[in-house]
Amino acid sequence: MEKRGRRQARYVAASIEKQLGALPVIADYARRLDLAGIIDRACPIRDLADLSHGQVIETLVANRLTSPAPLVRMTDWARELAVEEVFGINPALLNDDRIGRALDAIAPELDHIVGSVGAQAISMFGHPKDRRLDLKQIQAGLAVTGDGGVPVFHRAYDGGAGEVAQVVGAMTELQKMARPREFLLIGDSKLVSYNNVSAMTDAGVTFIAPAAKAYAPAVTLAALDLDSATEVNYAAQRDAAKSAAERGRWRVSQDTMTLAGKRKQDPVRTLRRVFVHSTARAHAAATARAKKLDRATDDLQRLQRGLGSRHYPDRQAVTARITAIASARRVTAYLRTETGTDPATGKPTLHWWFDQAALDAETATDGWYALLTNLPADLDPAEVLIRYKGQEVVERRYGTVKGPLAVAPMFLKSNRRIAALITVICLALLIFCLIERQVRLAIAPQTTLDGLYVGRPAKPTGRLIFEAWLDSA
Repeated sequence: MEKRGRRQARYVAASIEKQLGALPVIADYARRLDLAGIIDRACPIRDLADLSHGQVIETLVANRLTSPAPLVRMTDWARELAVEEVFGINPALLNDDRIGRALDAIAPELDHIVGSVGAQAISMFGHPKDRRLDLKQIQAGLAVTGDGGVPVFHRAYDGGAGEVAQVVGAMTELQKMARPREFLLIGDSKLVSYNNVSAMTDAGVTFIAPAAKAYAPAVTLAALDLDSATEVNYAAQRDAAKSAAERGRWRVSQDTMTLAGKRKQDPVRTLRRVFVHSTARAHAAATARAKKLDRATDDLQRLQRGLGSRHYPDRQAVTARITAIASARRVTAYLRTETGTDPATGKPTLHWWFDQAALDAETATDGWYALLTNLPADLDPAEVLIRYKGQEVVERRYGTVKGPLAVAPMFLKSNRRIAALITVICLALLIFCLIERQVRLAIAPQTTLDGLYVGRPAKPTGRLIFEAWLDSA
């Protein structure tokens, strides 16, 4: 009798692991912003296409938020993460050519896309130069909300463009976006010029900006009387955990100044000039000056010990070294020297000291700076300072662009693609900041979350939130 063995077929399903991370959250925020829809309406594509431009850009935004790197091997990134499962996109379609065509498509429509997405963000979430000639350079301008520092507007500018000329265009776009609400424009010293102030005043836009030295010279600051200035009821966030005695203090006073145009018929513009004294700033200035003087003293003493050596054989060599020390240690304003030659030995001589009058004049300005504004007079100087204090959030957002979102390097040759990628990165920054803001609102009045840093609670910055998602994936 013949035995026949039975063969049993076995099917083993392969297990595929992919990182999920922050992708579902990013996709949700992109949907609420109508990101792909806004892009597809501005840049329509044939119905037969596998992917719309909006889908590609939405995926690029997710890439910047989860694995920022130059635009190479996007397909590999999409395969490693659950891009297909979350966004419904076949990773094989995200090749270099398709990404390049999407960037080309949105390049002529950047203004419309940025304005529409910014307006949608306000509607959904808001409550009212290194001279490297070998590289392409580009400037990126950001405008963020006072509530949460959410970037609702950005522009890419030519690397050599003057910043002062960028204000009016940004103001006009922000005014359209803010209607019917009024908005306060807070910027740096480049905001202030006769043309900019005239445009803002005529448009009914209020602003605050720090005064450049031309509008608040050292002699003016040195003459200010601290005792007659008004103390401000304000505590910096960095001082929140300190006792009242340890916290920095601010005092303010004010006067007015005028700006005149180049033409006789130009109306004179009158601005409020609010003088601010910060104890923290005064302490920092005194500490920095002491370090400069100590380092310069050490350099000059070593120079004096080496007089007549092969390094400093004559008066000319000594003078050259003094100039180098004064420049490197930034003590030119108060370093005084006398050099000569000893008739008996022929060696160079040196006598040096710091001009006490010059030091006293600089010390008198410690802690003082000025703000310029066209806010109405019924808003007291203390309130002007408090409103200005939100300006630093813009600098933090630039730090995010340069850090977690990795704006550089870019391996793109076309100017239009560079400008388009800047927009992609700024759209990623928008979602990054919205997530940070929503998490902070969700845990309020708490300001920290356990588990973001090992061993101690940490403030939920966008960077920490995304790192936590990555670690838990």
